[in-house]
Amino acid sequence: MITLHQYTAKFALSLPETHCSQPFGEGCDVYKVMNKVFMLSFHLEGKAVINLKVIPDNGVMLRDIYPYIRTGWHMNKQHWISIYENEDLDPDLVIDLLQSSYDLVVSKLNKVQRQRIAALRAIT
Repeated sequence: MITLHQYTAKFALSLPETHCSQPFGEGCDVYKVMNKVFMLSFHLEGKAVINLKVIPDNGVMLRDIYPYIRTGWHMNKQHWISIYENEDLDPDLVIDLLQSSYDLVVSKLNKVQRQRIAALRAIT
C-alpha cells in the first residue's frame, strides 16, 4: 500500500520548480516552489501528516467535513491545514488540495516567476 507521504512527495516533486529540503532536521520534509513553502510532510503521534496552505474559508469547510483534516500543526491556523493519514482518506482529494496549495503559493510569486512556471507547465 502506498502511503500518504509517498504519493504526496511524488506528486509534489512533479510540479515545476519544486524542491524538497529538511531545514528543521530529519523527519520533516519541506516542499517549496521558488523558495516558498507549500507542503510539509512529517509524523505526529505516530501518524503520517502533511501540512498544506489553504484559503481560510476553505480550511474551515474542510475541517468541518473531514475528520482527518485539522488546523495546521505548528502553522498559522487560518492559512494551513494538517491532513492525517487515515483509512478513510481520499487520495484524489489530497492531491487536489496539494495542487491548490501549490497554486496558492505560485499566485503570490512575482510576475517573472509565475511566467517561468507557466512556461514549464506548458512543456510538460
